[in-house]
Order: sequence, then C-alpha cells, then structure tokens
Amino acid sequence: MALLANSAVDYEVRSAMMVTDVQDQAIAARMALIVGADRFDRLFRAVRFDEVDGDILYVYAQDEDAAAKMEDEFALHISIVAAKVLEREINGVLVLPRQLMKSER
Repeated sequence: MALLANSAVDYEVRSAMMVTDVQDQAIAARMALIVGADRFDRLFRAVRFDEVDGDILYVYAQDEDAAAKMEDEFALHISIVAAKVLEREINGVLVLPRQLMKSER
C-alpha cells in the first residue's frame, strides 16, 4: 500500500474537439492525393473526419466494409495527415460506419 501512496501518477488532460468542416475537407483533400482519385472515390466516399478525443481521431465511413479497409490500409496515413491539419498529436484512428455517427453535420 505504501508503494501506491508514494508513487506519482501523471494524468494527461485529454480534451475532445470537433473537427471543423474546413479541417475535414483539408484532411480529405490530402488523403485524395495519397490514395488517388479512383480509390478515393470508391473507399472514401461520404467520409467524415469528425472528432478528436485525446489523441484518437474518429472517422466515419460510408459502410462497414469501407471502414474496415480504410482503417487497415490507411490509418497511419490518416493520422499523419490529420496531425498536420489539426496541429495536434494523433496516435490512433478509429474508423466506424457512418450509421454509428453521433450527430449528422
């Protein structure tokens, strides 16, 4: 018990932020350059880069298949692009189907 009382634990303050429409479009445009127009139109159609909670970016794709492919193949690319556009650290990307989106913007 004494070990727990004496050990210092650092808690990082995690703040959530909504991605603006302009930031969403900027991330999408940069991803289009990376994946190419044809693949972007198929895979990223109706994509929404929606919210950052701590260092996790929530992305909503058109359906489950697109979400799975996007996360498997492009999560690292999305995190790098989003970090630049949003000017904050993004260490994880969670891609979900659009029907799970909290609010329609």
